[in-house]
Amino acid sequence: MTLLEAIILTVITASTPLLIAAVGVLVCERAGVLNLGVEGMMIIGAATGVAAAIVSGNSAVGVLAAVFAGMALAAVFGALTLGLATNQVATGLALAIFGLGLSGVVGAPFVGVQREGIGPIALPWLSDIPFVGPILFSQDLFVYASFALVVGVAWFLLRTKAGLVLRACGENAAAAHALGYPVLRIRFLAVLFGGGCAGLAGAYLSLVHTPFWTAGMTAGRGWIALAIVVFASWLPWRAVVGAYLFGGVTILQLHAQGAGVPLPPQLLAAMPYLITVVVLVLIMRLRLKGAVGPASLGVSFVPER
Repeated sequence: MTLLEAIILTVITASTPLLIAAVGVLVCERAGVLNLGVEGMMIIGAATGVAAAIVSGNSAVGVLAAVFAGMALAAVFGALTLGLATNQVATGLALAIFGLGLSGVVGAPFVGVQREGIGPIALPWLSDIPFVGPILFSQDLFVYASFALVVGVAWFLLRTKAGLVLRACGENAAAAHALGYPVLRIRFLAVLFGGGCAGLAGAYLSLVHTPFWTAGMTAGRGWIALAIVVFASWLPWRAVVGAYLFGGVTILQLHAQGAGVPLPPQLLAAMPYLITVVVLVLIMRLRLKGAVGPASLGVSFVPER
């Protein structure tokens, strides 16, 4: 049971940043904006978060700085794609590359500098329950926040008028505009939310997962978050399954290497990404129910003047 408990805890640790980033991507895409710059926003959040935490000596400051850094990069993306109607795919890829480069500059003075990470919060009595307690009731705030985000976003999108309007902007921007809704403003706010979630996911990597900075520490998690949204058919509850599936695969390949599975370690390390591609292909080939994105996803909208 001790080994199983350790595996589950590491799966939760690996899945949490994926889930936080995926929720942000989901809201952004539901509004009709395809943001491929999530990887850059996540890593700039990781670099800014650890830098601010070290300089200020306060982890909370680091988390806030990471969120604002992700939102700042998202604001640039929104200004270009929504204000100037640039191509969303090209702009997102450019910002992903820009974020990777900028994070190296921001994080350079803090390479190898370790600090105490954000530890778990043990709930009284509940955390003492054998096996279940450490898994469910002795986690850090990011884990609890990830599930709160899922509940909040699901309620917002499916149970509120504002969520219906946001989904309308993603399905038919022209119709939403004709009804008097500010499509560009709604999309911009959705992009900011997605950037903030990406920055928060980056803060988790540098302040909890591995409490120090190293270049490229996101290791493609932003791209996997994009894949999880497709896997989840743009539904928040399914995003939880997707995030924990891919997080579990990542951890299991590490255990497989440690157990001496007779496969090249490079192949095992590539398994999460290979499985991501296979799952996406199967989803699109089988055309699973609901596995169709918003009709206006990635399509620029320019209001008539």
